[in-house]
Amino acid sequence: MLSPHGDENLSEEKLEQTLKQFLEKGKEWERRPTSIASVFILKLPSYRGSPQRLGVEINPIDASGNPTKKRGLVIRNILEFKEFKQIINDEKLERVVSGVEKVNPPSAERPRPKKEAEVIEV
Repeated sequence: MLSPHGDENLSEEKLEQTLKQFLEKGKEWERRPTSIASVFILKLPSYRGSPQRLGVEINPIDASGNPTKKRGLVIRNILEFKEFKQIINDEKLERVVSGVEKVNPPSAERPRPKKEAEVIEV
């Protein structure tokens, strides 16, 4: 008999398998899109004795589905996620960002070609 969350558990197992495979076979700094718009999985290289690992990158996408920034916000663990979530939800941050936007000169947007990539289903 399946548990009430049977499909969810299978989905989590499939996600973990896909992530393990990417960790083992992906190239350093390789970025893979997920089924969540603007969320990518990034393979981080080993650094100062810590092993290679995966991170979650949040990077807005353009109309073609390509990241708009060279590097987005990289989250390495659930504690970082919760800290960033709290910071981003702070109303004062929105006021600061709005103020910065008002004083900055406008920037030109340039279109980027679309590159097909394997999507990690979440």
